[in-house]
Amino acid sequence: MIYFFHGSDVEKTRTKAFEWIAKAREKEPNLAYVRLAREELTDATLEDASLSGGLFVSRLLVLIDDPFPATRAVNEDGEKENTETVFENHLDRLAVSDNAVIVLAPKLVAAKVKKVVAKAKMTYTYDKHVAREDVHGFNTNLVNALTARSREKLWLEINRALYAGDAPEMILGLLHWKARDLMEKGSHLWKPQETRSLSLALILILQSSRRGGLDLDLALEHFALDV
Repeated sequence: MIYFFHGSDVEKTRTKAFEWIAKAREKEPNLAYVRLAREELTDATLEDASLSGGLFVSRLLVLIDDPFPATRAVNEDGEKENTETVFENHLDRLAVSDNAVIVLAPKLVAAKVKKVVAKAKMTYTYDKHVAREDVHGFNTNLVNALTARSREKLWLEINRALYAGDAPEMILGLLHWKARDLMEKGSHLWKPQETRSLSLALILILQSSRRGGLDLDLALEHFALDV
């Protein structure tokens, strides 16, 4: 089952998706939660996402975070990324899966929105308006600290977010979104190869935590001090 979150309001779309995930995990604590970033999307990972949880876990809660690359995104060989095709090829299988599959794709072009909507059980759209209320959950100070490459500020903002009750997965997801944003838009403080390494480092933090490494909150603190 696909639950699709999209819209021009990036902050609100991401916040609402993570709020939905938090409520689902509270309602069904036995759900095993997995977040797949764009760089992790392969035939194998998407096949796993569509299958049942296994012997001790009946269902999975899977977040597929921003699976569509920017139209100008290229790999280090100068070739266009092709994860978009991989994801779309698995839409039918994900749609009929017993797992709860959250597809988070803000600012998606209309043609792609239509394609995912056709397969989704529920669609949630959050577009920007001329005037809108402040959205709690999108941590501007956190992403600004990463953009500014300030270890001290980033460490402080991560701890403030944890103290305020934000889930470590939500913090990591926001940081990884910003890392990809830096990759696509560029920054005078981050070289192109550094932004790619930053994105991969955040993926490795999550993978290591899943395999029994440092707790994710502690791993995020260590990450901040290495920026």
